[in-house]
Amino acid sequence: MAKTQLGARVDEDVAELARKRAADLGLSVGDYLARLVQDDASGLRARAVTAAARFLADHQAVFDEAEQGQQASRGAHAA
Repeated sequence: MAKTQLGARVDEDVAELARKRAADLGLSVGDYLARLVQDDASGLRARAVTAAARFLADHQAVFDEAEQGQQASRGAHAA
């Protein structure tokens, strides 16, 4: 497939995040951005966010309990 060059202006911190994440994945920045666009257009990202939100909602009590346990243990050490 032929490649087309695009230009975009983003804040330096966003550019640095893109560079780091692309490097983490072993991709060029262009390939990383292409993957993000494809995932977004296919609905993959939306489905992943929905699934994560559903998981958190279903298990919120477990997270709350763990957080309360950590806060209680911190308070015991402070005394």
